[in-house]
Amino acid sequence: MDASVAPDVISRPVSPRLAHLVSSISFYRERGLGLTAFRHAAPLALPLLVNLGSPFRIALGRRPDDADAQPSFVAGLFPGPVLIESDGRAACVQVDFTPLGAYRFYGGAVPDLTARMVGLGDVLGQDGRCLSEMVAEAEGWQRRFEIVENFVLRRAVHEPSPAIAAALDRLWRSAGTVRIGEIAADIGWSRKHLARRFHYEIGVAPKTLAQMLRFHRACALARTSAAGGWAAIAVEAGYADQAHLVRDFRVFSGETPTAWAARLEGTDPRLTREAGG
Repeated sequence: MDASVAPDVISRPVSPRLAHLVSSISFYRERGLGLTAFRHAAPLALPLLVNLGSPFRIALGRRPDDADAQPSFVAGLFPGPVLIESDGRAACVQVDFTPLGAYRFYGGAVPDLTARMVGLGDVLGQDGRCLSEMVAEAEGWQRRFEIVENFVLRRAVHEPSPAIAAALDRLWRSAGTVRIGEIAADIGWSRKHLARRFHYEIGVAPKTLAQMLRFHRACALARTSAAGGWAAIAVEAGYADQAHLVRDFRVFSGETPTAWAARLEGTDPRLTREAGG
């Protein structure tokens, strides 16, 4: 019998008390079959990962090597592909924060996490190290989820500014198509001030997040059977033309649209994040 089988992936439904903080909480355990150059394209969630097995090897925008082994860590937004490898013995509990949820949890540390992976203890101190120990010692994934949920709720004490929350909501609802200048004018701020405050609370500039949202909208459209060709997807997602869509796919996924689609066909859907894969 082949000892290498697909990993266990268990997602816990987000409880109402966490709905304003996280998009998902999941348990992942490999049983002999690891990841090879697996990628997430410009994820919109900010992960907190408690390692329970062999560390993942993770790199931003390139293929990882042994020096990129990541035990328990947290990470911010990264406008590009995240490549992951593992040895078949990886296991973890992962919390995916929403951008505003990350600010509520990390406060002013959010911009320090952008395009970085930082050790859990380096960001959360002794509390982070204690969390790793408690999760590792817990019996079963259900109890581990409870420990993580309570930890997140206890530390989520920072309130985002109403103006940034409103700006983010408009960007999100429009899938990145609303003009940044229009958002700034409605708030009563200059574009420069909006960009500075947005970067402080979200970790990237509003223009960057808008581009990521348009890319994810294009990915979501491409996954539907009635999407039509790439030119039609570009128009519906708010791109000026197909060439701009192709450029964003290269930036955010490291692939052409057709290569992205071919890769997604062979990817376990339980392992994808948001619509980008």
